[in-house]
Amino acid sequence: MEFIFKRLSTLLSVKSLVTLALTLVFAVLALRGQVSQEFMMVYTVVIAFYFGTQSQKLQEAMERAVDE
Repeated sequence: MEFIFKRLSTLLSVKSLVTLALTLVFAVLALRGQVSQEFMMVYTVVIAFYFGTQSQKLQEAMERAVDE
């Protein structure tokens, strides 16, 4: 149960909320066929940043676990 609350609290961070909002907007625009090149560029950068930081956190946690 504690794990669920921790995951929900991390989901509510500003970075996650921005990523979710942009993904929702992207989905709506894609369904309408109105995705502009500029929006695609911004969306790609935000998604790359989000998953890049998540990957970095995971890598650091794995390195700490190996060192202990």
